[in-house]
Order: sequence, then C-alpha cells, then structure tokens
Amino acid sequence: MTQPSLLSVAALGLCPRCGKRTLFDGLASFAPRCSSCDLDFAGFNVGDGPAAFLTLLIGTLACVIAGWMALTVDPPWWVYVVTLGPATLALILWGLRAGKAALLCAEVRRKAAEHRIEP
Repeated sequence: MTQPSLLSVAALGLCPRCGKRTLFDGLASFAPRCSSCDLDFAGFNVGDGPAAFLTLLIGTLACVIAGWMALTVDPPWWVYVVTLGPATLALILWGLRAGKAALLCAEVRRKAAEHRIEP
C-alpha cells in the first residue's frame, strides 16, 4: 500500500495509512479506527489545536472583507449576515477538518503517541 500525501489526507479526509475515506466519523470528529486497515485513530492526540488559529485567521479575514464592503458598497446589515456568516462558518469547519487531518497524518508518519508509563 502506498501512503497518501499529507495534502490529500487533509483535503479529503483519507486514512493516512491506506488512503480510504475513513478518517472522519462526524463533521470534525475522528472515527475510532479505520474500517479498512484497522489503524487506531484514538491513540493519537490531535485535539482541537487548529481551532483557535483558524478562528482568528478566518475571523480576521471576514472582518477585513466586511470593512471593505462597508467602505465601498455600503450594503444593508442583512447582506453581511447572509454572505459573511455562512462563508466564515464553512471555512472554519472545513479548515478544522483539514487541520486536524494534517496533524493526525503527521503524528502517524512520525509514530508519535502519548507517553504511557507501564506498571
């Protein structure tokens, strides 16, 4: 089996070992394990590391676009809600999926795991 690239794992939610679309179980939550190659995703601690970074980055972008719209077009308030609200939410959710998948892929490739003290 050839391993998929980090970019394809992040963009498509592929298993970092076998390349099947089994990485996610929900919108941004990992499946417990790959149903194809039986890789245990629970052993890797990705957490929500990219969440704050993505929220700040995409929120800043949304504010810049809102400022630009206010200064050039001056639309009514509901235009901001209808355009920037869903776009910001979609970008944050997709970015969270991609960021978490990329971190998990990097951990799998480097065989990183939490330290456990055996009795």
